Amino acid sequence: MDLLILSADSFKDMEKISEQLSEKKFTIIETDNDFILMHKRRYGNPLIHVICLILALSAFSLLIFINVAYFMYSYIWASPNVLITTQKVSDDGEPLKFNTMDEVLNKANAIL
Repeated sequence: MDLLILSADSFKDMEKISEQLSEKKFTIIETDNDFILMHKRRYGNPLIHVICLILALSAFSLLIFINVAYFMYSYIWASPNVLITTQKVSDDGEPLKFNTMDEVLNKANAIL
């Protein structure tokens, strides 16, 4: 799971960014005064699932296991988490590396 970090100047900015991501099917996991943590589940590319199922039903039953493994990978490890925060430094005192909204949406909508 990737953690992408977006910067906000105030709580209103965090809510605005949260609303934009909610429109893209992100869900809120946790909220505090300094951050909003959101998550989007990915299920994999439907075309890949259909091709694997057709091939599995016609010839290779091993492809069903490959299809299930691909789904589990997409659902568990490829689903991005987004942290929207007003903080500029981590607990260690190091500056946070922020992502852009385009990077977040590209990761959320990636095919693989």
